[in-house]
Amino acid sequence: MEPRGRFAPSPTGELHLGNARTALLAWLWARSSKGGGTFAMRVEDIDTPRVRPGLAERQLDELRWLGLDWDGATAWQSQRTALYQEALHRLGDHVYECFCSRAEIAAAASAPQGDEGPRYPGTCAELTAALRARRRRTRAPSLRLRVPPGSIGFTDEIAGPQAFDVQAMTGDFVLRRADGIFAYQLAVTVDDGAMGITQVLRGADLLSSTPRQILLHRLLGQTEPRWAHAPLVLSESGERLSKRDRPQSLAALREAGKDPRRVVAHLARLCGIDPGTGKRDACKPQDLLSGFSLSLVPRVAVRAGSLP
Repeated sequence: MEPRGRFAPSPTGELHLGNARTALLAWLWARSSKGGGTFAMRVEDIDTPRVRPGLAERQLDELRWLGLDWDGATAWQSQRTALYQEALHRLGDHVYECFCSRAEIAAAASAPQGDEGPRYPGTCAELTAALRARRRRTRAPSLRLRVPPGSIGFTDEIAGPQAFDVQAMTGDFVLRRADGIFAYQLAVTVDDGAMGITQVLRGADLLSSTPRQILLHRLLGQTEPRWAHAPLVLSESGERLSKRDRPQSLAALREAGKDPRRVVAHLARLCGIDPGTGKRDACKPQDLLSGFSLSLVPRVAVRAGSLP
C-alpha cells in the first residue's frame, strides 16, 4: 500500500509553531517515503460550537504559505457525519446509551482523572430496555463504546513500545455526545480508515488516544496505521504552547512580514533537522526531504525559541 499521511487542523484557534512543526513532520514523513507517498489535509471542524468562522480557510492558506501541499481536495469533518453514523451502526452491540452527566460521573468515579476527565465507571452499561426508555423521556443520551479489559500495545515510531489498558484508564468512552456531536475518537478513526491513511504523525499529547483508536480500527475492520508522536514544542517559559500564544502563531509571523522560508528553517531545527549546508537560515519544505528520518526528531520536548 502506498504510504499516505495527513495533517488535521482544528479551526478553534490559531496555528502556532508547535502545530506547524507537526504539519511539517507529517508532510516530510509522507513525502520522503520510498517511491513518494501522498499527503492528505482534513479540517476537524466537527465540534461546531467551538469553530471560529473563516479560521479554517485561513489555516489552510497559512500552511500553503509555508510551502506545504497536499493531494486531492481538503476533507471537512462537518461534511462527513453520515460516515460516522454508519460506523455506529456497524459497531452494533458494542455501543450503548449513557444518561450520565459529567457531574454525576465525577461524583461516582473513584479512579484518577484521565485525558478526557474521570474514568467512566460503567453506570449505564447494563440498563434494561425499559430503564433506557424511561430515562430517554427526560434526558438525551450520549453513546459509549463497551471497552474490553486488557492492554493494547503498539510501537510508536518516535516514542517506542507502548501499552495502555483503555478500560482501566478511561473506561467506556463516548462516541457521540448527548448534543448529537460525534466524538473525536470516532470521527478521526473513521476518517483515517475511509481516507486510506497509513501513517499518523501528531503531538505527544495525543499518544494516550491511540489505543482507543486502535480498538475502534479493529472493531470496524480497518487497517491500523503506523503511529508517530512527536514531543511537544514549549514556550520560552517551558509551558506547552497554546492557541493563546499569538506571538508564536503563523498568523502573527505572517502579519509581521516574516519570510516563510526562514520559518521553515526554524521549524526544521525544532525537528532536529539541519536545514542546509553552512548557516543557511531559509529553506523550503522540499529542501528537507533528502535524508529525512524520524530518528532525527528529538525524543524530548523542545522550546520554540525565536526566528533568527
